Amino acid sequence: MNRRHTIIITLLAGAMMLSACANTVRGVGRDVGNTVDATGAAVNDVAR
Repeated sequence: MNRRHTIIITLLAGAMMLSACANTVRGVGRDVGNTVDATGAAVNDVAR
């Protein structure tokens, strides 16, 4: 393999890793949002 192939493979691997991180961060954001909603609903139930 020459240097050009190595650079291309490295860039593709980096792009794949970044996209995986973006999906993970998005999922964590949804989980936190759901937790906040559930906590708010529980507080409203207790307040009644």
